[in-house]
Amino acid sequence: MTIVRVEPGGGTRGPDAEAVTATATEAVTEAEAEETAEVPGALPEALTGFVGYLLRRVFAQFAACSDGPEDGSRDFLVLDALTGGDWASQLDLAERLGINRTLMVGVVDRLEGRGQVLRTRNPDNRRQYILSLTDEGRSAVEAGRRAVAERDARLTAALAPEQVTRLNTLLTRLLPPGAQDLVQGTEHLVAQAHHRLRRLGDEKLAGTGLRVRHYGPLSLLATSGPCPQQRLAQELAISGAATSQLVDELVAGGMVHRGRDPHDRRRHALELTALGHTQLKRVAEAVGLLAAETAELLGPGGEDELRALLGRLLEPAHPGAAEATARRD
Repeated sequence: MTIVRVEPGGGTRGPDAEAVTATATEAVTEAEAEETAEVPGALPEALTGFVGYLLRRVFAQFAACSDGPEDGSRDFLVLDALTGGDWASQLDLAERLGINRTLMVGVVDRLEGRGQVLRTRNPDNRRQYILSLTDEGRSAVEAGRRAVAERDARLTAALAPEQVTRLNTLLTRLLPPGAQDLVQGTEHLVAQAHHRLRRLGDEKLAGTGLRVRHYGPLSLLATSGPCPQQRLAQELAISGAATSQLVDELVAGGMVHRGRDPHDRRRHALELTALGHTQLKRVAEAVGLLAAETAELLGPGGEDELRALLGRLLEPAHPGAAEATARRD
């Protein structure tokens, strides 16, 4: 566990401070890449059975409709969480909300600068800071809740009110117990659930050089044989830039070979190496374990329900998504 001391000015101090800052930068870069990677089109049927995959698509779809900075969303999450009372540890709240601890420093700095949050030393632990909501912060929460409700209504227009309520209930089950009472609103629940499932999946692949996101391209290449990169992008329904990044990672890891397309010698084709087939088995096992863990968190029938609701949300941009997910009920 990395230990970092958070200073009032927003800095960090400790032997691993640079590593934590780098991790925060990587997290932001990865989030931005996710938000711009997805493009309209038919979704790969082999992936629509996974709640984690559908959540990622819905998360990206919501982010593409952004009407404000991501910082504003984090700021509201923190303010809303503080309505229940003071929080004894800034870092504990960051972990509960799934916010990188370095990013959390910036959030609290902004809120404190606007007079919405008061940060004081914890008398029981001088290395920690107690966060308190001010009157200005309470006013901001009230305005923020109205804005969140209006945006959620637009984002979930494809669902009936009772379906939105059920969606929120199921998404809440995917959050850690300590966060379930802190996160409100469909968009925030989608983001938190998506990030948690991604972390759980990637943790199962620690030390392998693999990530859950590698399952899609590896599995499609295994079934499609030599495949042009453009076709891989179309089948995954992601942008060319996102496909290039994934392929570069897989080529660098020795899992994919860029050869010549047997049907058109003027262009390259992608093909799994022997190592790629081996690594596909590893990532498939992790994806299967994650799916089982997700089903357990959602409870009997919950997985099918959530998959169908997410499919309805995706239908406008991805024709056939609702039918594909409903067929699995």
